[in-house]
Amino acid sequence: MCPAPVSDDKDRGFIIPIGGGEDRVKEMRIHRRFVDLSGGNKADIVVIPTASQLKRTGPDYNAIFRELGAGQVAYLPITRRADGDNPAFVEMLARATGIFMTGGNQLRLSTILGGTLVAQQIRRSNAAGVPVAGTSAGASIMSEHMVAGGRSGRAPAEGGINMAPGLGLTNAVIIDQHFTQRNRLGRLLSATSYNPFLIGLGVDEDTAAFIGPDNILDVVGSGTVTVVNAADLSYSSVWQAERGEALSLLGLKLDVLGQGCRYDLTNRLAFPPEEDVET
Repeated sequence: MCPAPVSDDKDRGFIIPIGGGEDRVKEMRIHRRFVDLSGGNKADIVVIPTASQLKRTGPDYNAIFRELGAGQVAYLPITRRADGDNPAFVEMLARATGIFMTGGNQLRLSTILGGTLVAQQIRRSNAAGVPVAGTSAGASIMSEHMVAGGRSGRAPAEGGINMAPGLGLTNAVIIDQHFTQRNRLGRLLSATSYNPFLIGLGVDEDTAAFIGPDNILDVVGSGTVTVVNAADLSYSSVWQAERGEALSLLGLKLDVLGQGCRYDLTNRLAFPPEEDVET
């Protein structure tokens, strides 16, 4: 599924995968920037808590965004596929200036939302300039190819990752979350080995990758974003490996980006924080 087309007079909205476990009490840097991008005190933010089965998830995020000064906040109680075709929910999303998908289970999120009018509106809104953020499961579903599960560990292995169709806000990256905390490097390496066109993004907890319309990624948060670039892969054993066998992957490039670092997804180049650049 390719991203929705962007009209000539519009820029695509920010895509903001968050690794989960974000600070919701102290500085709230990630949420604060999302609210600012959504319009600040004029923001109309819609929260989609579908991935979670906890009744407090939607109201809790509503309270966070209101505390940060968002003008209007609402959440959509989508718990079954029929809800995803509710015209009232689609209309709310069409008016929204910011969309936020919570954590939980990404397969619950994809199986309930996939192909619905709500999913289509999220894609259209982002193409029209609306920022879309997602934490944990909400981050994974953003890409065309979604990480649905897999084994933890540093070493890539055949069959070490399970994939499913995602929302398709971007087809350039594949996103994994809770990355360092749950030791998920191996499964992200496995994912990028399937097709070196994809850039792997491993997003730590309390960390976000703010991907702008210019395809420049900016890191915000206390952890890191690990970028796996397989464009220059010279050898891969993935096509001939037996089930569970360790993979050989030669020529990979890996960058680890902290707060303030940037990454050009088009040209596959990493940059340090601006204050550290020599003039």
